[in-house]
Amino acid sequence: MEIQNDSSLGNRLHRMSLQTKFVTTFITLLVIVLGCFLVYVQWFVIQPLQEKNENEQLVTAENVSTQLDFYIASQNQLTQRVLANHEIFAIMKGVNAASRDADKLARSRKLKDVMFSALGPSMNIRDMYVHDLQGNAISSFIGNELSPASLEHVLSDRALREQLHSSYLITRPTSGILSFIRPIMNQNGEVFGYLTVQLDPVYLQKSVGTAASGQVVVLDSGGAVVTSSGVPETEAVPDSLKRPSEENGMYVDRSENYIAYYTSPVTGWTAYSISPKQSVLGPVNSVKYLSIALITALLVFSALYIYISAKNLLLPIRKLRNQLLRIDYSNMNVKVDSRSQNNELLMLDAAFQELMERLQESIENEKDAIREEAAARSSALQAQIAPHFIHNVLYLISVAAQEGKNTVVTEMCKHLSESLRYIVSSPYQHVTLSEELEHTRHYLSLVQQNYEEDLVWEITEHEADHQIQLPRLVIQPIVENCIEHAFTNTDPPWCIGIEVKVYKGMWAIEIRDNGSGFHPEKISSIMSAIQHSEQGGRQPYDPDVGIGNMGLVNTVNRLKLMYKNRLFFNIYNNTGKEGGATVQLIASLTKDFY
Repeated sequence: MEIQNDSSLGNRLHRMSLQTKFVTTFITLLVIVLGCFLVYVQWFVIQPLQEKNENEQLVTAENVSTQLDFYIASQNQLTQRVLANHEIFAIMKGVNAASRDADKLARSRKLKDVMFSALGPSMNIRDMYVHDLQGNAISSFIGNELSPASLEHVLSDRALREQLHSSYLITRPTSGILSFIRPIMNQNGEVFGYLTVQLDPVYLQKSVGTAASGQVVVLDSGGAVVTSSGVPETEAVPDSLKRPSEENGMYVDRSENYIAYYTSPVTGWTAYSISPKQSVLGPVNSVKYLSIALITALLVFSALYIYISAKNLLLPIRKLRNQLLRIDYSNMNVKVDSRSQNNELLMLDAAFQELMERLQESIENEKDAIREEAAARSSALQAQIAPHFIHNVLYLISVAAQEGKNTVVTEMCKHLSESLRYIVSSPYQHVTLSEELEHTRHYLSLVQQNYEEDLVWEITEHEADHQIQLPRLVIQPIVENCIEHAFTNTDPPWCIGIEVKVYKGMWAIEIRDNGSGFHPEKISSIMSAIQHSEQGGRQPYDPDVGIGNMGLVNTVNRLKLMYKNRLFFNIYNNTGKEGGATVQLIASLTKDFY
């Protein structure tokens, strides 16, 4: 019987049409692909989203605990500021000796002045009290209560008293208000009394008000409510809150509420974040159901599309089969319809290839036009740099000639000759960084003839300098800007440092000086001019930028034309004793310029 079933199944598969086999194969493959996609969504989208939402609950509890720790730390600092006033020890020494009402009133006023000097006009507490050694309140800052609570319950407990004398204590006395208590103790460990800060419930509730949803409850180490998103005095401790065995964690109670908790190592308080399951898993379920709906719709649409496409694609085969069935011995002249119904695909492919060839040709023409335009803009910018350089150098030579320094004039003319040869020799072709640094040396040597020992410069090269290509006159204008503008209000020696670094396929040039640096507004003006030029606009005249800094803008623009978005420019003032400013140029070592 089993053999017959296998045989009948094989016959049915054998009798299936090609269209049915085609549709069945592709639908099976589609189901497998969509199933894998559903598994992917489950493992890499839904589960991480669920973990993210659960972690947000933990973060909420930790944030609440952190804010409460900060509030307690502020009270610690507040009491330390009070105890930093040594006058309080002198006042507290005479607490037991003073018995007259006038003495008590004067002592209370002095203590108020001490507390006011520490608190100031604004505070985040309810009140502050000073107690004597027996725990009786002898002065208060505000005096909210007519009969302030005594510390007798704390001092009578040996464990609490030892903890209080070692650092500080946070407790809730008979008044029901949470209090921060610190002993008034000098450096020798002598106790004169106690300082109590009544914590403000409003500030405590501000810490739990940061939760986006659900409820937040903070319990102390004894299980009492410190504060919550409700009213702490009337809020009952939920039965679902169990004492944590670890510092932080999460669990689900019987009502399917997610409860995240975090225990503060500072106060020992535990912050609980309670959120309904729906608020935590609602977004996760939405993503899950939406994914299932989309996959189902995609499956139905794809199955229908595969069926129609298979029917159209197999139509020529069915026509050919019908033609072949009509041919017999007596009818050999039947004409077979050899026109393919799918020739449009081949024609479309040929047209697409032709389109791609034309598109490629257009792209190459556009790239050539962009290269020519970038080269022309770079040439125009460079043409602005050279006359300015020659003008400044000739001025220095004329100054040296007027002073009768014939030898200096001769050396300066030699360096000028080398610089002019560098500028006019194929002026708009790229040069290596080594050539640019050599030109900068000529310029610095030329200028040093005039400034002599007042100018100190150093160039640190790299072995890869010959691989780095630049437009001409890139480094020298920046150095020229340093000499003309940076040292105006600075005493010599004037130092200029040029350093080349290469790392991870990038090169960097740093040009430093020990001048007066840039004014922040001037740096903003230079960066704005560079950004405006990148956007294709013409930079208007700005007296704050100056001709030297415009040369800096010109240089950066030529580099950006060459390197596009692979160039980083930065300018900042140095920190430290040397002062001055630094100009950074960072770009890629690749050579696909323009």
